[in-house]
Amino acid sequence: MTKVLGMGNALVDVLAIIENDKMLELLELPKGSMQLIDDKKFEILTKEINKLETNIVSGGSAANTIIGLSQLGIETGFLGRIGKDSYGKVFRSDLSKYHVNSHLTEADEASGVASTFISKDGERTFGTYLGTAAKLSANDLQADDFKGYKYFYIEGYLVQSHDLIRKAIILAKEAGAKVILDLASYNVVEENRDFLLEIIPKYADIVFANEEEARSLLGVDPEEAVSILAKSAEIAIVKMGSKGSWIQQGEEKVLVPAYSVNCVDTTGAGDLYASGFIYGLIRGRSLAASGQIGTTLAARVIQYIGAKVHDDDWVEIFDTIKKMK
Repeated sequence: MTKVLGMGNALVDVLAIIENDKMLELLELPKGSMQLIDDKKFEILTKEINKLETNIVSGGSAANTIIGLSQLGIETGFLGRIGKDSYGKVFRSDLSKYHVNSHLTEADEASGVASTFISKDGERTFGTYLGTAAKLSANDLQADDFKGYKYFYIEGYLVQSHDLIRKAIILAKEAGAKVILDLASYNVVEENRDFLLEIIPKYADIVFANEEEARSLLGVDPEEAVSILAKSAEIAIVKMGSKGSWIQQGEEKVLVPAYSVNCVDTTGAGDLYASGFIYGLIRGRSLAASGQIGTTLAARVIQYIGAKVHDDDWVEIFDTIKKMK
């Protein structure tokens, strides 16, 4: 059976809908961004978000994708670092709930928390306190963690740790796994552009980006970006939200339309798109069908708060997938 290992920041999402975007201005959080915050800012954000109705779930981009794959019936694992606290217990418990193999390093430190402010249009703004999640290092990785996995999925938020990424990619390749890189955030791409332009041609087999990330990396529009990336990687995907997604492998390039649904919260849309696409790839589906599966999951998850597809939706989702060509 094909197995997928993910590596990312082991975060717990604290999600809340805000009435208007003035709160973001007051908290100095640019709408739609992911801002890394320190202890002091975390205290301020926690105080404000606790005034709202919140939902607390395991999160982190790679973990969301891996859990989505597990819900699709793919055997998965996750590499990350958590603290010995209540948030760490939430994270570990969720991996167990969704039958994800745990490759977690546990430390006597605070776990990472993403305070997630959801605007009325569904756009998410993150104030991310990485805590011990950010201390995942090359020394935490063991060759045995990678054995038996066919694909290794890396969230772009980890790209800032160059030594970690290099060692992880080398261990994955030595274990015979293909490397999947999701660029994750436009500001992370801007800060690590040279590093990404170095490692993508050398190591990445599949690259996911949204249009902002692609523009930050390459300075071109999505269609041109996917073609440039497809020259460096085996498969390239550039997502454009409501405008759909471009996918290219070699000379084959397809545009997959998005679905029109009621968007409540875009948290997890890109992560679940990746779940669906990778699932389609594993099952031998075409680029277009794989993109449609990803789009189906993304469209489903944005209709709810949080980055998990509801359990009672899966029968309908699998029925939809079976009908795709």
